[in-house]
Amino acid sequence: MSETTRDAVITGIGVAAPNGISTENYWAATLKGVSAIRPTARFDASGYPVRLSAEVPPSDAEEAVPKRLHPQTDRLTRLALLSSDEALADAAVIPAELPGEAMGTAVTGVTGGLEFGQRQLQLQWGTGWESVSPYMSFAWYYAVHTGQVSIRHGMRGPGGVVVSEQAGGVDSLSYARRRVRTGTPVMTAGGFDSLLCPYGVSVLSVADGVCRDDDPARAGLAFCPSTTGYVPGEGGAVLIVESRDAAMERGAPQLYGVIAGHGAAFDPDPAGSVGSSRSGLLRAARTALRDAGLTPDDVGVVFADAVGSAPLDRAEAAVLTRLFGPRRVPVSAPKTLVGRMLSGGSALDVAAALLTLRDGLIPAVPGVDREDVDPRVELVVGEPRAERVDCALVLARGHGGFASALVLTRP
Repeated sequence: MSETTRDAVITGIGVAAPNGISTENYWAATLKGVSAIRPTARFDASGYPVRLSAEVPPSDAEEAVPKRLHPQTDRLTRLALLSSDEALADAAVIPAELPGEAMGTAVTGVTGGLEFGQRQLQLQWGTGWESVSPYMSFAWYYAVHTGQVSIRHGMRGPGGVVVSEQAGGVDSLSYARRRVRTGTPVMTAGGFDSLLCPYGVSVLSVADGVCRDDDPARAGLAFCPSTTGYVPGEGGAVLIVESRDAAMERGAPQLYGVIAGHGAAFDPDPAGSVGSSRSGLLRAARTALRDAGLTPDDVGVVFADAVGSAPLDRAEAAVLTRLFGPRRVPVSAPKTLVGRMLSGGSALDVAAALLTLRDGLIPAVPGVDREDVDPRVELVVGEPRAERVDCALVLARGHGGFASALVLTRP
């Protein structure tokens, strides 16, 4: 097997984010610093401790999902289907022209169709079991995105869901890389999540580090001690993974980047907060770089986990200091614009990292003074930074101690 055959490359991206549906809409909004954090509008959240969120607004693009699927799917699953369509089209992969066994799926989700499930439970306790949809048997399930994407595109190859909370979007790409390396021509991977329904916000309301303030300007500010806490978001990204040789042989329109390395660790935090504050993230980053055959000196930008909660951001800043020493590596935190969306958030960070490799533009955190940022972190603030980047490191932590890192390089 040649060196290039072992390379797993990303050839397509599809995005549904609070500040933009479609990859290019999201990227343009991110570079402009357009924030989607505002008071929750989907339901009356005035009586909840958590009242700010980043919602994916309704879009005409959603009409592309067949109407017959609407009664049996949560809206989040429909957004995942929409993004899978975009990613496949972007990669110029036509599923009908491939054997089903040649295509696999790993679109992870922690929450599944949570809003769908809540509505059906309301029907059960409100009007009786006869009112509950038979689609409840799968529409709420955490594996529903993988299932529906595989059905829609006739993908009968390897399928899986990696449930590691915020780290899941990164881990799904490692899963896809393994399947591509063992012979599956095309893998669809990524993550989609949302807690933005009354039940989900009730769960968030007792979580550590979440914003309970009403001022969007101070919420979710990465690496800023004055932040009022992280904000829940929703959405995610779907990415197409292939071997480099196969992609080039079929004439893929573009190779966004190589999945050069992956690392994962588990380090449960005694306090049970969002993500470990100890050494798991550092071990994951070092493992990913070792897997890629690179060193910290090769990294041109870090897409940080950047929770937006002061204690957890301090812990991540300490990790970055130990990993890079005195070297000031640019750090990007686009989730300050779209909130924390579990596995969808890390998948979206991967999409942003790939677009940075493509365009040589590192997204900035707008409206933040350099003096407000943890001095250990070279956070890009104000305007995007124009800089050629050959290697990006994406970091992600999940509730309870999950920690993952992904190294992406220019193809």
